[in-house]
Amino acid sequence: MSHTSNRRHFLRTIGAGAAVSTLAFKAPFVFAKKMITLRVMGTHVTLQEELRQRAMRELGINIEFIPMGSAAVLQKAAADPDSFDLYEQWSDSINILWQAGAIQPIETERLVYWDEVNDLTKTGKINPTAKLGAGDAPNKILYVQNDDSLGSTPSKQISFMPYVHNVDSFGYNTRFIEQGTPYDSESWAWLLDDANKGKVGLINAPTIGIFDAALAVQAKGLMTFKDIGNMTITELDKLFEILLSKKRQGHFSGFWTSVPQSVDFMKTGRVNIQSMFSPGVSACRGQGIPVVFASPKEGYRAWHGVMCLSSSVTEEVKEAAYKYMNWWLSGYPGAFIARQGYYISNPERSQPLMSKPEWDFWYEGKEATIDLKGTDDRVSVLAGNFRDGGSYQKRFSNVAVWNTVMQNYDYSLDKWYELLNA
Repeated sequence: MSHTSNRRHFLRTIGAGAAVSTLAFKAPFVFAKKMITLRVMGTHVTLQEELRQRAMRELGINIEFIPMGSAAVLQKAAADPDSFDLYEQWSDSINILWQAGAIQPIETERLVYWDEVNDLTKTGKINPTAKLGAGDAPNKILYVQNDDSLGSTPSKQISFMPYVHNVDSFGYNTRFIEQGTPYDSESWAWLLDDANKGKVGLINAPTIGIFDAALAVQAKGLMTFKDIGNMTITELDKLFEILLSKKRQGHFSGFWTSVPQSVDFMKTGRVNIQSMFSPGVSACRGQGIPVVFASPKEGYRAWHGVMCLSSSVTEEVKEAAYKYMNWWLSGYPGAFIARQGYYISNPERSQPLMSKPEWDFWYEGKEATIDLKGTDDRVSVLAGNFRDGGSYQKRFSNVAVWNTVMQNYDYSLDKWYELLNA
């Protein structure tokens, strides 16, 4: 480019800039709208790029995802509410965040789809005959009470916006472990079977892994708990004595911190059986690894997704935060995460955005009539398969315990790290 044409190009650019700045004075809202950045902190489970891109496109706001491992994200959010605007994780983080003053109440009147949210969150039961499950069922920590505590008495302020949820158990590779019968022979005890020694993984999240271990120890008949959702110091001592002894014998081959790592554990043959989340099971199947998501006869460990508002959020960003929360219940996100095996709190709104075979498989527990793809666009369900554990209603009727921060959480934390480092 010659000097003259260079200069012409420069002037043209300046002219364009001037035009833009004039426009800016005439319509500052165009720019103000673009400038808002919503920082969403959470885990890889829901912080997926496709959702971020779609939300930005539909809402006209800039969204920044800050994904971390379960324990790290909770620690960061509790210690520093300035570091996020919205927090996405599981209900076991609520008590910690609330007591730390890291989150503020959400007004149900600003949630467009609040009336559509089903009974699971509001009462703790998907239907009247379902088991409530031990520990922090979501309704127990949902409503802000008059004295600013959290409880199950309905009010117009809530500690979290309910969205994704699921029941978890363990996944096992049928190349090495014979396939069992759901709700009959499949048992948490399998995690402690000597036959699986050296090939067992647990999730490294103290508020989750501890229940997988406790359910296994109880199912194996090694000890019982008065209330598995709120273990005593004596019970914790005994539980960890059993686990430490197992670990020293080489029973556990690893503790995973993220879904991709759990997939890697299965892929490399490091484990044949381990704590798992639904996206991990889908990813393994998508890669040709025959993993079954167990339906333990003792019941599942359930979790409920929470979307929380930082206590430090500015008024301007708060508006964007409510937009994003409402977007999550508007249909598309619920249909998207159904493809990784997750449920949404108002499924009827997502149903029209799912094909009939998808809805029948993921929600109704019916046979897949065609191959179904996961969120990564790989086939994760082959035609002819049934969803492990059956329908939404069936699975959530069999909850043994909810992910919970127990009263003796600090003590259990010390014990957990002792186990990891043994």
